[in-house]
Amino acid sequence: MSAATSSADHYYVPAPSWWPFAMTAGLFALLHGVMGYLNGTGFVTIPVAVGAVLLIAMMVVWFRDIIHESESGLYNKQVDATYRWGMSWFIFSEVMFFAAFFGALYYARMISVPWLAGENVLTNEYLWKGFEGGWPTNGPGSLGGEFSTIPAWGIPFLNTCLLVASGFTFEMAHHALKEEKRTRCVAAMVATIALGAVFMYYQISEYGEAYGHLNLTLGSGVYGSTFFLLTGFHGMHVTLGVIMLTVMMFRIAKGHFTKDSHFGFEAVGWYWHFVDVVWIGLFIFVYVV
Repeated sequence: MSAATSSADHYYVPAPSWWPFAMTAGLFALLHGVMGYLNGTGFVTIPVAVGAVLLIAMMVVWFRDIIHESESGLYNKQVDATYRWGMSWFIFSEVMFFAAFFGALYYARMISVPWLAGENVLTNEYLWKGFEGGWPTNGPGSLGGEFSTIPAWGIPFLNTCLLVASGFTFEMAHHALKEEKRTRCVAAMVATIALGAVFMYYQISEYGEAYGHLNLTLGSGVYGSTFFLLTGFHGMHVTLGVIMLTVMMFRIAKGHFTKDSHFGFEAVGWYWHFVDVVWIGLFIFVYVV
């Protein structure tokens, strides 16, 4: 929601849109290219470029339409409530999304690897005789190759500090908006975006270190696959969060939102704090424990 919640007595229903289908096509093309790269098929550049262009274009026009609807006073309190419920359920679905990934990590580390290592005698005797468990592991028969792990108290700890700090700077921006101090709000948003961008930079640097020097890759057994699955999907969420924070910053600078009606801003805050909490869980269970 934006400048003001309309008092209209009708529930606004937008016209049918092709944007969701176009965004789905962009995601498909982008993921097709990424999968091609990971599997060495060679057909990568075109689908990645097409997918990226489609996604960027769809985000721009979709955000434009929603902002126009909001600024035109088409949203009443019922629409506002719908957005709040929608965002709540979206974040709940994201919680379940990451719960499944953390569950995969738990299963691999606490159940399957110990069983293969001898907790179930028949499994160790007949499938992988002599396999010794432990974590991290490159799997029975050293299928994942030799690799080293990333120290928790280096870049991962720094990234934890960055995201926690970004949560505080966002709340500073929120309080400034409620006090109608837009200059201070924009400054706090710039700080939040910068912290998120630095996090992304260090995450990419960490991946370069893992692949280039530690031999830790997606092919490094169950440890490598769960490591990149969890941190990679979290990185995608941080990227989306930084984009949404940037949109909110420009909207605030243009005079959008009021101290009493700014759910679009709040929704991005909910999402960003969720990303922070997920990273803390990742830091503990992927890097430290």
